[in-house]
Amino acid sequence: MKKFTSFADAGDYKALLQQALEIKANPYGYQHIGRNKTVGLIFFNPSLRTRLSSVKAAYNLGAQAWVLNAGADSWTLEMADGAVMNGGTQEHIKDAIAVMSQYCDVLGVRTFPTLKDKAEDYGEVVFNKILQYATVPVISLESATLHPLQSFADLITVAETKQKERVKVVLTWAPHVRALPQCVPNSFCDWFSEIDWVDFVITHPEGYELDPKFTKGARIEYDQKKALEGADYVQAKNWSSYLDYGQVLGNDPTWMLTPEHMALTDGAKFLHCLPVRRNVEVSDAVLDAPGSLIIQEAGNRTISMQTVLHELLK
Repeated sequence: MKKFTSFADAGDYKALLQQALEIKANPYGYQHIGRNKTVGLIFFNPSLRTRLSSVKAAYNLGAQAWVLNAGADSWTLEMADGAVMNGGTQEHIKDAIAVMSQYCDVLGVRTFPTLKDKAEDYGEVVFNKILQYATVPVISLESATLHPLQSFADLITVAETKQKERVKVVLTWAPHVRALPQCVPNSFCDWFSEIDWVDFVITHPEGYELDPKFTKGARIEYDQKKALEGADYVQAKNWSSYLDYGQVLGNDPTWMLTPEHMALTDGAKFLHCLPVRRNVEVSDAVLDAPGSLIIQEAGNRTISMQTVLHELLK
C-alpha cells in the first residue's frame, strides 16, 4: 500500500479486514511498527471522530502525531497553480505540503467539497494537489467525493457482528436540514458493492442518484420499504443531489427511519457514520435501540485508521 484514498487502494480487502480484526484483538501489539515515526494530520474542515481516532490510532501503534487546522493554525493557503500571490493567501500549497512532508512519515488529509462546482469536486482538485506535492504516503481522512476510513470501519463493524455467511446491506437516504455532500454514501457504495458476501441495495427518492461509477453492482430501489425488506444491516445517510449538483430536491420526512421501518427488516442492525440529526434523519427509538451499532462503528474508526497506518508504515 502506497496511499489510501479509496477501496482500490485496499488491495486484497479480505487480508486487510483480517489484519484489522487482529489489530482490534491486540491493539498495542504492533508498536514496533510506529516507533520513531510521526503521523501528520491536516484538516481543511471540522472533525470529531476522524481527528480523535486518527491520533489514538497513531499512539496505539507507538507513533507520534501532530494535527494542523489549515488556515486557522497556519498561513492561508493558495491553491491555484501559477497564481500571483498579491492577495489574501500567504503560502502556496505546493510549498506547504512539501514542508509538512519533512515533518512526518505519513500524512493524513481531510478536505471537503464546495457543492457548487461538480467538475472541481469530482476532479478532486485540492486532494490531487496534495498527492502531487507530498513526498510521504497520503491517507484520505475524507475528500470531496470519498471517505474510505469510514467505509472500512463500517465493513469491520459488519464483519464482526454478522450472524450468517451472506448478509443484505441497505444504504438508505435520509432527510436533513442542510445540503450535504455525497462523500460518505459514495464511499459506502465503493466498498460494499465489492464485498462478495454482501447483497447490496441502495434506496433513495428519485433525483438523488449517486455517481454511477460508485454504485456499479448495487441494486437501486426507489421504494424504501421494499428495499428494507429482509435487510440484515441498514445504513442511513443524507446526501444532496449529484445530478442537480449540491441541491436539495425534496426532504420527505417519511424517509426518516423509525421502528416501523426497521420492523420490515430481518432484525437488522443499524449503522450511521455520525454526527446524526436525531429525529430528522433517524428517530431516537432507532438510534438508541439494542440493534444500533453507531458507537461500536465509531470505535472502529480507530481500528480502520490503525490498520491503514500499519500497512503504510510496516
